[in-house]
Amino acid sequence: MAWFEKLQQRWGVTGKQVILILVVFALTGTTIALLKKPVVEFFTGGEKSLLFSVIYFILIFPAYILFLLAYGYLFGMYDFFKGFAKKSLARFKRKK
Repeated sequence: MAWFEKLQQRWGVTGKQVILILVVFALTGTTIALLKKPVVEFFTGGEKSLLFSVIYFILIFPAYILFLLAYGYLFGMYDFFKGFAKKSLARFKRKK
């Protein structure tokens, strides 16, 4: 089975939806890559330090989720990305 069919099966979507999902991931990644450096440098003064990493995770990860949902909405895949975002955020919850 080719990778495309594996994605269809794993995500439970059609071939067209797989393409839209991949486009949304590509747009989100590109947007975050373009925003990361100026946003983090604004808060750290351009220093590459532990503070850079901390601010990156505090600001950029939530921004990634927001852009993912926004692009997902624009491409008609909001419900898929809403579930994806919930799974991603659940990884950070404390385990009892």
